Amino acid sequence: MSGDAMKGGGIASPADSGDNPGLSVRVWDLVVRLFHWTVVTGCLLNLFVLDDGGLAHEVAGYAVAAALVIRVIWGFIGTRHARFADFVPGPRRLGAYLSALLKGREPRTLGHNPAGAVMMLVLMALLGGVSVTGWMMGLDAFWGEEWLEDLHGTLANSILALAFLHVGAALFESWRHRENLVWSMITGRKRP
Repeated sequence: MSGDAMKGGGIASPADSGDNPGLSVRVWDLVVRLFHWTVVTGCLLNLFVLDDGGLAHEVAGYAVAAALVIRVIWGFIGTRHARFADFVPGPRRLGAYLSALLKGREPRTLGHNPAGAVMMLVLMALLGGVSVTGWMMGLDAFWGEEWLEDLHGTLANSILALAFLHVGAALFESWRHRENLVWSMITGRKRP
């Protein structure tokens, strides 16, 4: 495998597919996929379906928080494409990727591309923030604090805005590289 493929994001190469280069390869393990869809479900429920402050809202929030904790741990001990060391870009790598993207020459990556990695880290930080502020609102010390409720709502709305951007980018990348990234987050598999 090339040096680029070993560094974060793993640029796809035929060698990644083993003896059957025409077949798909496992990229997203079960923990990554469960985290992704737990967050999607929990955020959609809490933003659009469940009553703010209700028990179901809290349960969904705690489920997302638990998934986040598991995902952070998995980012250090998980499979190759789940590990932060595999995909977190430095400034130079991110800049080179964004420059290539603007020129329409960005490389296809097997795991997270540098821009997607940054988006994931920002969303994870926002999820952590919304989880902590949600928990704090249930404490006697912060009960009814308007600034905390405002911060919680701002973080939740930021997640929503970035999620729309994330979905748009995934659809663009799916079109650009002729592969269904949404389906790969369901199956865990991508073409090599």
